[in-house]
Amino acid sequence: MPPSVDQRSRGAAVEAAARQYLIDAGLRDVAANANYRVGELDLVMLDGSTLVFVEVRFRRNSRFGGGADSVDVHKRRKLVRAAMAFLVRNRRFADGACRFDVIEAEGDPHAPTFNWLRDAFRADDC
Repeated sequence: MPPSVDQRSRGAAVEAAARQYLIDAGLRDVAANANYRVGELDLVMLDGSTLVFVEVRFRRNSRFGGGADSVDVHKRRKLVRAAMAFLVRNRRFADGACRFDVIEAEGDPHAPTFNWLRDAFRADDC
């Protein structure tokens, strides 16, 4: 079932807040919502010279587990395939270091609290 308008607007608000959180932490914005047939990348940022693919996961509360718990092996594979598609289209990043981060967002979608999991998984873990 496709997400409702409310879910999409909530997701957009959380991703925008996460993007700003990472910029405030010193990362530089490269892309947002990069869609490929194989998957979507929520955020693509630069941390120094390292290209960071960021998955943003929102939970109103962590009663049923944090957002990172929902990034299972199937989701990780999709993210790796989408990252590979991004690198094919953006050759200037193809030879540099990359990593996969997860941002867990919780609470109010317009002012969430974040837990940033750097290097949350590796492409060869999938």
